[in-house]
Amino acid sequence: MDREESLNVFGEPLLPCSTDPVTGFFRDGCCNTSELDVGSHTVCVEVSQDFLEYSRFRGNDLSTPAPDFGFPGLNPGDRWCLCAARWLEAYQQDMAPRVYLTRTHQKALETVPLSILRQFAADLN
Repeated sequence: MDREESLNVFGEPLLPCSTDPVTGFFRDGCCNTSELDVGSHTVCVEVSQDFLEYSRFRGNDLSTPAPDFGFPGLNPGDRWCLCAARWLEAYQQDMAPRVYLTRTHQKALETVPLSILRQFAADLN
């Protein structure tokens, strides 16, 4: 299964999201995706305490380490490649974390309109 072309929401080369902790469906630090990535882990976010609590409440505990999977657990301020549908769900519940557009894969636009993502941009002036 080939990876989708690594372009961000502006059609430019995708920048890394995080290497500490290492994120991405492929654990390459980028929000790259492919047909194997059914969750579309394409939105690079900066997690907040509110979002981490919301995510845990929704059944996806991102705070607790899972050493068996090499997952250190996230802390407020960490960047992470989030599933586009989960980000949209958080947005609809007024719990969406900030987004790094230059680090968000263009495939996220199939789920979330750019106009909405821009409202949460952490990397635009």
